[in-house]
Amino acid sequence: MTSTVDTPADASRPSPPSGLVAVAHVPGWARYALLAVGLLVAVWLPNGLYPAVAVDILCWALFAVAVDLLLGFTGLMSFGHAAFWGTSAYVTGLVAIHAGLPFPLAVLAGALAAAVLAVPIGYLAVKRTGIYFAMVTLAFAQMVYYVANEWRSVTQGENGLQGVPRELFGLDLTDDYYFYYAILPIVLLGLAAAWRIVHSPFGRVLVGIRDNPARARALGYPVHRYKLTAFVLSGFIAGLGGGLFAVGHRFVSLDVLHWTTSGKAVIVVVLGGIGTLWGGVLGAGIVVRLEDWLSFSGFEAIGLVTGGIFVLVVVLFRRGIWGSAAALAHRLAARRR
Repeated sequence: MTSTVDTPADASRPSPPSGLVAVAHVPGWARYALLAVGLLVAVWLPNGLYPAVAVDILCWALFAVAVDLLLGFTGLMSFGHAAFWGTSAYVTGLVAIHAGLPFPLAVLAGALAAAVLAVPIGYLAVKRTGIYFAMVTLAFAQMVYYVANEWRSVTQGENGLQGVPRELFGLDLTDDYYFYYAILPIVLLGLAAAWRIVHSPFGRVLVGIRDNPARARALGYPVHRYKLTAFVLSGFIAGLGGGLFAVGHRFVSLDVLHWTTSGKAVIVVVLGGIGTLWGGVLGAGIVVRLEDWLSFSGFEAIGLVTGGIFVLVVVLFRRGIWGSAAALAHRLAARRR
C-alpha cells in the first residue's frame, strides 16, 4: 500500500462544502428560533410517528453526527464506523443482561468501549488520507465483524444477543413511547457535545487541518494528534447511538457491525449536508422514515429507492439538504443588505 501521509500538495485540495459559513451569518434570533423548532419537533416526534421509528431516528441522528464530525470537520471519510456503533451495541447488551445496570450506565459503558477501540484503530488510520484512510477503517471494521461472528460464547454469533433489558430504577419502559422520552435527554446531550466540539478552539483547528494540513503543521499543531482525538470523540458519539439502538431494539445482531451500516451512515450525512452537523439529524429522519414507509408498503427494493434519492440529492444539492437551505438563506440575507 502506498503511503499517503500529509504533504504540502494536500493544501490544493478543495475543502468539502459546509453549511456553517452560511449559518454563521444567520441572525441570533433566527438561530434560537431554529433551536426551538428543533426541540419542539423532538418532543412531538413519537406522537406523529410510530414510537419505535422515532427511537431509531434519534439513534441514527447520533451516528450521523459522529460521522460528520470526522468527515465534515476533519476531512476524513470513514467506512468503518460500524465497528464503534456495533461494539457499543454488544457491550451495552452484555452489561445490561449480565450486570443488570440501568440502561444509561450500560450505554455509557458501550460508548466508552467504542472510544477505547477507536484509539488503536485511529492511531493507525490517521496516518493515511483519502481513500487509503477509508480502506483502513473498513478493514478494521471487517476484522471486528469477524471477531463478533466467531466469538459465539459471548456474542451468540448469528443468533445475536436477545432480551436486552430496559432497566431504569424500576420504571416500566417496555412501551417505545415512554422509552423515547427516556433516551431523548441522552441524545440531546450527545448532540450538544458534538456542537460544543465543533465550535470550540479545538474544532476550529480541526477545520484548519481539514482545509490545509501542511499549514496547520507549519503553525505548530500536531496534526495526527488532533485527528486521533477527533476520531476517538467521533467513535464515542457513535457508540452512544449504537448503545441506545441496542436497548431500543432489545436485540443485537451482526448487522450492527456490517459494512453496509457504515455506508448508510455516510449516505445519511451526505443527504443532510457534509460539515453542517445538523444535516445529519435531518438526513437520519428522512432515511429512517422513508425505509419504514417503504417496508410497511411491502416494497422490497428499499436500497434502490434510497440510492436513487441519494444520487438525486448529490446531483441537485451538492451541499446536501441542510447545507443548500443554509446557503440559500445566506444569499437572501445578503441581497437584503
